[in-house]
This record gives sequence, structure tokens and C-alpha cells, in this order.
Amino acid sequence: MDKIVNFSDLLRRNGIPASIRSTHTACQVVENFHLKGIQLQDALAAVYVKDQGQREKFNTLYQDFFYQKKETTPEEDAPRVKAVKSVVTFPNEGKIQYQFSFKEDSQAEVKAVEVESTEVDYRPPLEDYLDLDEKQDLLHQDINTLNSFQPELFQVCQELGKKIATLRSRRMRHSQKLRPDVRRTIRKNLKNGGTLLELVKTRPRIKGGHYYFLCDVSGSCDWISNWFFCLVYAAQNSFRRVRVFDFDNQVVETTSALGEIGLLDAFTRVRDLHQKNLMIHGTSNMYQAFSDFQDRAILNGRSNVIILTDCRDWAGPKEDGQPLSASLIREMSRRARRVLIFNPEEMKKWDVVDSCVSEYREAGAQVHEVRNLEQMAQLVSEI
Repeated sequence: MDKIVNFSDLLRRNGIPASIRSTHTACQVVENFHLKGIQLQDALAAVYVKDQGQREKFNTLYQDFFYQKKETTPEEDAPRVKAVKSVVTFPNEGKIQYQFSFKEDSQAEVKAVEVESTEVDYRPPLEDYLDLDEKQDLLHQDINTLNSFQPELFQVCQELGKKIATLRSRRMRHSQKLRPDVRRTIRKNLKNGGTLLELVKTRPRIKGGHYYFLCDVSGSCDWISNWFFCLVYAAQNSFRRVRVFDFDNQVVETTSALGEIGLLDAFTRVRDLHQKNLMIHGTSNMYQAFSDFQDRAILNGRSNVIILTDCRDWAGPKEDGQPLSASLIREMSRRARRVLIFNPEEMKKWDVVDSCVSEYREAGAQVHEVRNLEQMAQLVSEI
């Protein structure tokens, strides 16, 4: 038990996470399976190693800890302190006397070990107290740092998409329930002298409409748009009519990718469309992109336009210092039911340099900050 605890401490000091749960699991493996040699090494690696890139470092630390001779410290090499034997006799009223002997160190030769204040770290290891679930960590991680194809991310996006679909379906069912209409009920029962004999229920609200999702795939938002598409794909069944567009300095429709059987197939289809249209780390020209979008989309009072962008119109034309793309946002806000903008940038960076957040707000768009996957899923579920 103590050896596993010390080994966990060695791993933690060398950059390999070793939490209390991992240490406890490792102790159970040693006690229950009685493994030795390479089998024990593989078993402990299965417990401790979460990233295979750290396996080589783990193997080295394992060999050093379990097989190499421990180096003696200067304190161990120092001569031992002589012990003094003391005898204490306790008299008894009877004939028997009890003698107790014990050893004590000579106070003259005992010296306190000097420890520098910088040698002791009084802070507890965070891994022992913050044993967070990996999925929860991904949900709250800054969305701008999710820049790798991790299988866990695709799984998290799928689960979030299913959660969004469930929430939207439940809200739709509740809205279709017919509730009593008090005003119409009273008016209808006036002929009965005010006695409520006939109940009049409300008419179901006509909801739904067309949903247009626009994803900025320029260099600053490329990775973020990938996870946004994954959420839309997983939750597409909760939307009646959906069309998805990607843009940088041009627009390409990726709605056909929603028809793929699996999420990975849909994701691959989107990347192929980007390559065919030369949309790889392009530069934003929102004026040209929004113009092309309005030519392709039919906006009316039941249309919802959702745009994922950092609102930085790098290559778009400007007039008197104002981006002309704001006029197109105003036109979309006038024709559509609403225009929502999900901005992955921090709020303190809005309206800095070429950010057009204020101009888009004045044009009628609703701008929301999206810093992690959980915030994004919450906003999509409330559409």
C-alpha cells in the first residue's frame, strides 16, 4: 500500500496525473491479482496512463522505482545516534517489584534538521481533491482551446445534441397542450348568467419555422465551427427545417452533410466541401458572404438566422469607418424573425480593433458570448 502511494507521488511529480481514485484502484489491482514483472507494469499503466503519449515516461519511472537500488541520502549515511538505556523501578507493597526499561536518545547528540522554507510545499496536490470527470472538464474548457480531433469531443457533442433535442421536444409538447382561455370562457358563458358551464381552451401556438445556421470557417473560428456543426447534426431532428451554411469570403451550403448516417461521415463530408471550394483557413469577408447568403435563402417572419462568428470582418469593405456588412445584418433582422450571433471571443475583446459587435447589435442582431460547449448547447436549446 505504502509503495503504491509513493509511486503515485513519483508519477505526480513527473507530470503524470495520479489521483486518489487512481491510487486506490492500483492498490486493489496489486492486492487482488498478485501480478509481477511486466504484467504488473501493464496493469498499473492501464490505471494511471490516460494519455498514451506518456506511456514511455511511465515505463521509465516504473523501472526506476521498482527495480533500481534506492540511493541513500546524507541523513541515512550519517552515524546513528547512541541510545542510552534507562531503568525505572516501581516499588510494590508486596514482595514483587516491577522494572521497566526503555531506550532514549542522548540529548547532547540529537540535532534538529534544518529545513529551508522553500523546500516544503504546504499546498495539497490538486489532483487529490479535484478528481473531475473528463467530460465535465471538456464541457467547461475554453472552446478556443479545443483544437484537436479527440474522440471524447465527438462523444460529448453527440450527447449534448441529444440533450438539446430532448429539451426542445419537451418544450414543444408543453406548448401544444390546450389550456383554459379565461377571457373566452367568461364571454361564452354570459348567456348562462355568468355560470361557467362551457370551457373554452386556448388555440395551439403555431411554432416552428425555418432555421438557418451560418458558421464562420475562417482561420479564427475554424475549429469552433466544427463543434457547432456537431451539435446541430446531433440535434437536427428537433428542428423542422434546417439549412446550414459555412462562410469565410464566400458561402457554401453544407446541409447535405446532415443526411449522413454517422457524425464522423457528416464531418468528413463538410471537410470535403471546404476543400473543393478552397475554404481552408480563409479570410473573413462578411459583406460578400452575407450577400451570397441572402441570394440563396428565403427569409420571412418565421425564419431564424443563427450565426457563429467572432464579428471580425477582416476583408469586408467599410464606409466612413463602418462595415458595410452591418447593413446586411439590418436587412436580415428586418426580414427574419430574429438574428442571433454566437461570439466565441471574450466580452472584453468585443469592439476592439476590427470587431463589429456594436454595429451588428445596432442593426438588430442579438449577440451572445459562447465560451464553452455547455454555453453553446444551452443557447441552441433555447432557440
